[in-house]
Amino acid sequence: MTDTATIAQDFDALHAKYLAERDKRLRAEGNDQYVEMENPFIGEVDDPYVEQPIERAALSEDVDVVIVGGGFSGLLAANGLVREGVSSFRVIEKGSDVGGTWYWNRYPGCRCDVEAYSYLPLIEDIGEMPAERYARAPYILDHARRIARGSGIYDRTLLQTGVSGADWEAASGRWIVTTDRGDQLRARFVFMATGVLSRPKLPGIPGARTFKGHTFHTSRWDYDYTKGDTTGGLTGLKDKRVAIIGTGASAVQAIPYLGEWCKQLYVVQRTPAAVDDRENEITDPAWWNSLQPGWWEKRALNFEGFVNSIPQTEDLVQDGWTRNWAKMTEAMYKGSTPEEMARLRQEADFEKMEAMRQRIAGIVKDPQTAEALKPYFNWMCKRPLFVDGYFETYNRPNVKLIDTKGRGLDRITETGIVFGGEEYEVDCIIYASGFEVASPPDRTAGFDMKGVGGLTLSDYWAQGRRTLHGILSHNFPNMGVISGLKQAGITWNLTFMNRRQAEHLAALVKWSLDRGVNFEATEQAEDRWLEVLEQKAVKDDTFLRECTPGYYNNEGKNRRDSIWLSNYGGGPFEYMDLLRAWIADDAAITGDLELTPAR
Repeated sequence: MTDTATIAQDFDALHAKYLAERDKRLRAEGNDQYVEMENPFIGEVDDPYVEQPIERAALSEDVDVVIVGGGFSGLLAANGLVREGVSSFRVIEKGSDVGGTWYWNRYPGCRCDVEAYSYLPLIEDIGEMPAERYARAPYILDHARRIARGSGIYDRTLLQTGVSGADWEAASGRWIVTTDRGDQLRARFVFMATGVLSRPKLPGIPGARTFKGHTFHTSRWDYDYTKGDTTGGLTGLKDKRVAIIGTGASAVQAIPYLGEWCKQLYVVQRTPAAVDDRENEITDPAWWNSLQPGWWEKRALNFEGFVNSIPQTEDLVQDGWTRNWAKMTEAMYKGSTPEEMARLRQEADFEKMEAMRQRIAGIVKDPQTAEALKPYFNWMCKRPLFVDGYFETYNRPNVKLIDTKGRGLDRITETGIVFGGEEYEVDCIIYASGFEVASPPDRTAGFDMKGVGGLTLSDYWAQGRRTLHGILSHNFPNMGVISGLKQAGITWNLTFMNRRQAEHLAALVKWSLDRGVNFEATEQAEDRWLEVLEQKAVKDDTFLRECTPGYYNNEGKNRRDSIWLSNYGGGPFEYMDLLRAWIADDAAITGDLELTPAR
């Protein structure tokens, strides 16, 4: 056990250590250190999982709603429309099936780090019992398919189809949506449900394009090369030297499987990961059958209460998320002033992370490797990870950690990777470098919307995102964004907020259809919302500034526009209450929206 008194005594020294580790990783180019994936560089990018091309004629039709994206955000939007009695819609999805993140991510060991009972949207409605607490990616993909089948969404979905444009036509009061299949859809409303984990990114390592071996990204895993599946069996790697670049959420799940099968595995680390045991378990049928109606809402809200430092009378979830948050929240509320509360919260965070560092020292046999794997940052500076067997993998004789101490690799050659002047020859490079969370909308969606007067969304947001409630934007009538993250009440269980936003937007569409009007957020409403965001985000400024760089703080650059800081600082409960009150109040709606008769 970590000595709390010692942590308090070493407070200043630990704080200085954290800042020093942050400074090693600050880069002047911020997000520009990453580059766009390209087929000639990375291998198959578009869709390596296509089983059979879908042949169909181009469509030309009028619909009420076009939903861009068939992941959980898009499926929840479609489900929300069905519940509102709106049946005239199309879902457009570039993949060969629905599922979004869970369609694309099929790497070995891929699971959700939030328990299935809270994470899987509409799980209570569907009623199927997950086999285990932390569901594997194939099961989550099947759950997405069940949603699509149950609401008749498949019949309204265009798969293997990418949107190429969406232009507002003022004369008709319609969005003209075009696709790479030659479709033209004339829609009253457009929902952007492209997600925040949809477009892979690559580190801009010098020489990467010269590598003559095999390459792929974890979100486009090449099983033709590795063999096996998400449960392992990577027999294709038994005579291969492999480098995996990154130690984030995807990497730490795949690394134990790579270590088991590769002839030689090099793990390239820029920042250590904060990893706890998963504590997975088989679902107890007796417990499942004992659940009472409304259980999901109660459980999901309980989880969100813990991870937003709201004291709870009981812990329905009882996992690493809720236990750790409960300890820190309990410590914080022992303080009598804001300053004392902040210090006690930080001491509890130090204690948690020191316990993790001691655990690593007790597992990893080589002291130098163990030290390099120890994270020196606050627990929530990066998403906490829960994976079994990660640290044990470094005890394998065929696994070597290349700790770049925040710098990244020097370069990549035709035959290998180089760090510190030493070249490591490899046959394959796997990029576990994440997704373009902070990219402009034209990159995230793969196209740029054109609103009133031909104004593009990327131009309108060039100086920073402007929205009302994180959902609506001025100059873009009848358009809504479902992200559950940006300028909204952020949650660690993303599908929870996605569902709320999707239901909110579906209700607004029904409200507009019933009244025969189009809507557009006013500039004044956006200004008011941005003022609220700024006022409520102040409390996170110091935390973000001192965090090691990542997508929460926009790689340490431009804190004002960072993903975390631009959220609704009042938390998800206050945000959801605000949405519920707003959609139920005609005066609030008409005060924030410009309404025009629909044509």
